[in-house]
Amino acid sequence: MKTTLLALAMTAGAAAAEPILVPFDGSFDDATFAVESAIVGKGLVIDSVSHVGDMLNRTGQDVGSEVTIFDDADIFLFCSAVISREVMEADPMNIEFCPYGIFVTDREGQVMVGYRSYPDGPMQKVQALLTDIVAEAAGN
Repeated sequence: MKTTLLALAMTAGAAAAEPILVPFDGSFDDATFAVESAIVGKGLVIDSVSHVGDMLNRTGQDVGSEVTIFDDADIFLFCSAVISREVMEADPMNIEFCPYGIFVTDREGQVMVGYRSYPDGPMQKVQALLTDIVAEAAGN
């Protein structure tokens, strides 16, 4: 059983798609404000903001690393009741993708906004929503 689970996990990891990244012309703070505004502007509620950059910077020394991965990085987590219901009615196991996340990173002054790509089928509705939110936030 353990071998089967390990093989499944390795297959899933190998099939993981690259994230979709959009450069942001402005500061990290401007990008996070733009992303938050775009999400809320769609009538969605942000469940939480994960301050991943702060955590990585705070804990680096504790784990024996001096590498700065991000100058700053946040992930906005949220759902859409309408789209989530639709994709989970199509396949209840689409729950694995909820909540949806949009991240903002700053690496050496290069600010990026991004999100994961989703599989073909019903989850493309989620990807279209995220594409729209990120395009609005980036001013495209």
